[in-house]
Amino acid sequence: MPIIISFFVNVTIQQIYDLGIKMGINSDPRGRIKVEKTLLKLKEESTKLSGEKKKYFDLESLTNPYSDSRILFGDPKQQVKKLMAGIDADATEVLLVDRLNERGGKFDLLIAHHPSGTALASLHEVMDIQIDTFAQKGVPENIAYALMEESMGAVRRRIGPRNHSQALDAAKLLGVPLLALHTPWDNIGDAFMQDLIGQGKFETVGDILKVISEIPEFVEATRGKAGPSIVSGGEKSRVGKIVVSFTGGTNPSKELYMELANAGVGTLIEMHIPEDSVQELRKAHINAIDVGHMAADSIGANLFLDEIEKQGVEAIAASGLIRIRRNASKKSSKF
Repeated sequence: MPIIISFFVNVTIQQIYDLGIKMGINSDPRGRIKVEKTLLKLKEESTKLSGEKKKYFDLESLTNPYSDSRILFGDPKQQVKKLMAGIDADATEVLLVDRLNERGGKFDLLIAHHPSGTALASLHEVMDIQIDTFAQKGVPENIAYALMEESMGAVRRRIGPRNHSQALDAAKLLGVPLLALHTPWDNIGDAFMQDLIGQGKFETVGDILKVISEIPEFVEATRGKAGPSIVSGGEKSRVGKIVVSFTGGTNPSKELYMELANAGVGTLIEMHIPEDSVQELRKAHINAIDVGHMAADSIGANLFLDEIEKQGVEAIAASGLIRIRRNASKKSSKF
C-alpha cells in the first residue's frame, strides 16, 4: 500500500533527515521487512553490550540502518526554507554556502550525497546490503558474505587514513548545517532503475543502453561527455539475466563478478565500474553498462528533493547534481 507523506508546517533539519531515512528504507532492495528485522536484532544485541562496547555504541543505528547518512552538524530543530544539495560537499561547498549567504543567499542547510565525518568513516558498514542483492540473483549467500567481508575490510582500510572531518570542521567554524544522505539516495535511485529495467523486454545490451540513455539525468550527462557506455560486451550482445546494482556503499570485490556469471547473470548495470572490475567482467563474459556516476547519483537525489520541495522548501543544486524535477504537481508519493 502506498505510503502518503504528510505535509510539514515548518520543515526542520530533523524532518528532512527522517524523510531521507524513511524513503531509503522503503526503497531498500532487501525489502522493508528485512530491514526492520535487522534493526530489531541490533537493538536486542545492544542490550547485551557492556564496558567499552556499550560506551561507544552508535545509538543512531537503532533507528537508521545507514551509517553513512547522518546530521553531521546543526540544530535538528532548525527550520529550513532553502537548502543546497550536491553530490559531493567538502570545504569548498561549505565555503560556497557561506559566501552566498553573505550575498543574501539565505541557505539554511547543505546536503551532501557522498558522506564526510563519521558517515564517511563508516561507509564500509552499509556494504552488507550487497550480500542480499547478490544472493537474490543466485549467488550462494555464504559466498556473497565471504567476498563482501573481504571488500568491506579493504574499503575500511582504504578510507581509514583519509581526512574524514575536513568538511565537517569547516561547517562548524562557519556555522553551516551539514547533512549527509548517501545510501538512502542510492536506494531510491536503485528502486527507480529496477522498476524501469524490470518493465522492459530486452534482446540486446544496445536495447538496454537506449532506454537508459533516454533518462533525463543521462541525457544531460551525455551532453557533458559523461553519459552511459558499454564497458563489457557490445551493443549486439545477448542480455541474459540482468542485475542493477546502484546501492551498497561502493563497488564489490571483483571476484563477485565471476560468482554472478556462475549464477547465470548476463548483464550488469552499475553507477561506475573500476578498470580492474571491467577486466574481470570481460573474463566472465558478463555484459556491463557503466551509466556514469554523477548522473546516477542524481536520480535518487532528485526524487528525494522533489518530495522536499512539495513541503515548500527551495532546493538549489550544486556540486555535480543534475537537477531534474518529476511530477512536480503531485502532492503525494509511494514513499
